Amino acid sequence: MPIQGKVLKSTGKWYTIELKDKSIVSCRIRGKLRLDGLSTTNPIAVGDIVLLDETVDEEGKRTIYDFEVRKNYIVRKSTNLSKQMQILAANIDRAYLLVTIKSPETHLAFIDRFLVAAESFRIPTTLIFNKIDLYNQEDLLYIDALCDLYSSIGYPCYKISAENKENIDWLRAEICEKQVMISGHSGVGKSTLVNALDATLDIRTGEISKAHFQGQHTTTFAEMHKLSSGGYIIDTPGIRAFGIIDLEKEVISHYFPEMRALIGACKFHNCQHMNEPKCAVKASVENGSISRSRYATYMQLMMEDPNEVHRKNIYG
Repeated sequence: MPIQGKVLKSTGKWYTIELKDKSIVSCRIRGKLRLDGLSTTNPIAVGDIVLLDETVDEEGKRTIYDFEVRKNYIVRKSTNLSKQMQILAANIDRAYLLVTIKSPETHLAFIDRFLVAAESFRIPTTLIFNKIDLYNQEDLLYIDALCDLYSSIGYPCYKISAENKENIDWLRAEICEKQVMISGHSGVGKSTLVNALDATLDIRTGEISKAHFQGQHTTTFAEMHKLSSGGYIIDTPGIRAFGIIDLEKEVISHYFPEMRALIGACKFHNCQHMNEPKCAVKASVENGSISRSRYATYMQLMMEDPNEVHRKNIYG
């Protein structure tokens, strides 16, 4: 009978696993699993359900020899040129993208890329605008406009202050008994938010670099924290850029809900919404029912070289 466990943390070589009896063990991956033609930096990810050898090695450690089929996962392009992608997390009930408009700024293209990736793996996503206690009236009006934009597409939006534990009760209730992921740039307050959601956790938080208004990386690897109220929350490393991979150009528009709603409305059934005449998507951009910023991200994705490692700073 195989021993089953859930991956709580990955540090490259070692994996922290929670067994069914709630005990915690440290395991390695069997070499064959690492080298089995997977074009990824990490064949096993936080949130995976893994199978362990019944026998232990001379150090008393078990080995991961396989993992169960994932219901979903989310990836980004790796900055390792020899690999294609990095799996951020697996088996996610909902993703929460933490957004700040200053120190650091989360660019709209980054938000859109994250949402496209989540859509492609059918992961429902909520946008959380953090640090509202630090913004002036003009900033708050801009955030209201972004909330109107994304909520009209179908993404729930909330405004919070993780530092002051303001307006987070809804989130604490929503994540109970679920396996969820919190993501965003370094410095947006992910670790602060996780600490605020569960008083039993004490995750290290960082400060913003004054030189670059970027967050200092405090999470090196994704880690899943068990909540005292039930459920798990995945804290991912700060993401500076988000490259979309494994998506055919012909279907990218399907992962923009407002474009997906217009399937069949264009003159040509294979319309790419770029230069074709009588395009319903372009008409919607012109009349304002599709956001120009969202369409600009779509065009960037359509024009990108899929073989290029995505590390441009314009996305945050």
